Amino acid sequence: MQSPPPGRRSVAHMSPLGLTCMQPRNPWMAAFFAFSFPGFGYLLLDRYLPAFTLIGWEVFINTKAHVNLGIMYSLLGRFDQAKSILNADWLILYVSLYLFNIWDSYRLTVDLNKQYQLAQHENADIPNTRLSSWDINFLSKKKPATALIWSLLAPGTGHLYAHKIISGFFVLGATIAVTALSRLPMSFQYAALGEIAGGIRTLDMQWAMYLPSMYLFFAYDAYLSVVEQNKLFELEQVQFLKQHYQSKEFPMPVREW
Repeated sequence: MQSPPPGRRSVAHMSPLGLTCMQPRNPWMAAFFAFSFPGFGYLLLDRYLPAFTLIGWEVFINTKAHVNLGIMYSLLGRFDQAKSILNADWLILYVSLYLFNIWDSYRLTVDLNKQYQLAQHENADIPNTRLSSWDINFLSKKKPATALIWSLLAPGTGHLYAHKIISGFFVLGATIAVTALSRLPMSFQYAALGEIAGGIRTLDMQWAMYLPSMYLFFAYDAYLSVVEQNKLFELEQVQFLKQHYQSKEFPMPVREW
């Protein structure tokens, strides 16, 4: 049987701005994060253009329809207030794209998992180092726990540790913007002074409701990125040793069934 042509599928692409790689992912995790915040399912798969577009759309349409406030009042059992604050005109536009982003994140993850298996079968080349006048990027072993801790302390820094520059600065900027718009620092200041009621009144829940989903996803994505890059580092090392140091005449052991 003729072997597939080399380089037909790539398992990774390295640039000064980061490393984009295909790794087996759980489709349900992509669907879950797409459910928690539209666009995060695509961001998990390194599809930056649709991810940033959907995230911007989510913030715009959610603000217009007051979805976050409706969710908050529903959780408090104040259903009449939740219904009165929701804007039905914008809410109808919100639902269809929201459902599509969940379905497509799941579907795309399944397809990418198949592409990864084919690339593995074809023994696609894996890049090791990329140099440019802007930056240096290379495969190396990193600690996933370090990325997780930094993401919890300052979202975006875990991605920068994983050398995902685009995601890192986006996450950092988004966290700063949402934190400022929710007036969370001022609320913490009131709470530290013992004025709990003042802290609650200061907090803008329309924006603050974004933060739990954002923190959970950013920490998970930074941790997973380092885990995947470590696997890719090992695969590249195995590939290099086979190509340059393993004799083609060496009889590979074959298991007899």
